Amino acid sequence: MEKQGKRQLRVVLVPCPIQGHINPMLQLGTILYSKGFSITVAHTNFNSPNPSNHPNFNFLLVPDVLNEFQSSSGDMMAVVLRLNDNCKAPFQECLAQLMKQHKTQDEVISCIIYDEIMYFAESVANQLKLPSIILRPLSANFFISRNALLQFKAGGNLFLTGLGSEEIVPNFHPFRWKDLPVSKFGSLETMSQLFENASHVGNSAAVIVNTMDFLEQPSLARILQQCQVPLFSIGLYKFAPAFSSSLLKEDMSCITWLDKQTKNSAIYVSLGSVTLIDENELAEMAWGLANSEQPFLWVVRPGSVRGSDWLESLPEGFIESIGERGCIVKWAPQKEVLAHQSVGGFWSHCGWNSTMESISQGVPVICRPNSGDQKVNARYLSHVWKVGLELENGVERGEVERVVRRLMVEKEGMEMRQRAKDLKKKAEHCIGKGGSSYNSLNKLVKFINSF
Repeated sequence: MEKQGKRQLRVVLVPCPIQGHINPMLQLGTILYSKGFSITVAHTNFNSPNPSNHPNFNFLLVPDVLNEFQSSSGDMMAVVLRLNDNCKAPFQECLAQLMKQHKTQDEVISCIIYDEIMYFAESVANQLKLPSIILRPLSANFFISRNALLQFKAGGNLFLTGLGSEEIVPNFHPFRWKDLPVSKFGSLETMSQLFENASHVGNSAAVIVNTMDFLEQPSLARILQQCQVPLFSIGLYKFAPAFSSSLLKEDMSCITWLDKQTKNSAIYVSLGSVTLIDENELAEMAWGLANSEQPFLWVVRPGSVRGSDWLESLPEGFIESIGERGCIVKWAPQKEVLAHQSVGGFWSHCGWNSTMESISQGVPVICRPNSGDQKVNARYLSHVWKVGLELENGVERGEVERVVRRLMVEKEGMEMRQRAKDLKKKAEHCIGKGGSSYNSLNKLVKFINSF
């Protein structure tokens, strides 16, 4: 790709170091690399990506000055706020050095693309007179629900109505108060501060939203009206070639187990990279899965069960009762799992990456959201797109057994599976030539070239 003579264009990416945010940013980098751009990933010490997984990228370490207590606190909202405070000066220094280096080469930094909650990057871009673009890695619906949360909190109504209410939020259908994206990983005040800081476009030239138009058109229209800069909606998962950006080691042996199962027979269970459960919930999940008599692939992340390292908290007799019908791993290659013909359902925490992957592969979902945007996604999966069943009455073995069987063997689940396959076809059309994401990606490439 050429501009200003024969100089190569380089894009600097600034991901947020949380698994659900790293994935779409590195997917975007892979896509832009395939379009001819050079890619530099500016990353923190905290949860730094593995460069060996991305041999075509350059990696730039930005010292984050987090102490051990801060990085292990589990309060991710506070960690991200701290990163924004700590990283501005070192990022500006690193980037200034990079720009000097490129002056002696046939290369120029075209722009900075940053995760919206790493907003310090926008300030640095302004200082260095570089264009910046925001990546919103989560859904457009999440952004709208986040605005609702901020609006009602500012008006004092949030606490009067109550976040646990089943009532629809005024002017924000289909959200109930209980669906608003309150996080369990930090206080309401910390979360509100982060959301408020991240909601401003500032001097950024454009916004990329990791979604597909057919899923979220009303919310995308509201965002476009609010931000007043070009908006590019691109389903990044569908465009990016297969690669691993997992911070955890994937166990590929589960694919061999799936190969032995019949079509659409197995349910895949994974609650994401940060969800924590207690020993009782683990036991209820275990016996519910066992009693459903359906084959299952279950990801039990080490450390995800409070008070145990891995499987020592499983109830006595469970492993013997399931035999070869169950497969339990520490982490799974989710893209490959959801694409496997044996998988007929997905019990998910409903993070946006998992939601997009399940829709793109035509797999219906049992929704067990834990925090933040997961509740928004679960609401849309179950009540708007109608490809999900909510596990709303707590995790109790009888309820688990019933919901698994509803999804996997009953007529309701079969109809849901057909709707999921219809969404998969729409996703494929979206990225095909002339589709909305296809067109949006081409416009983004031209836009970056215009700087």
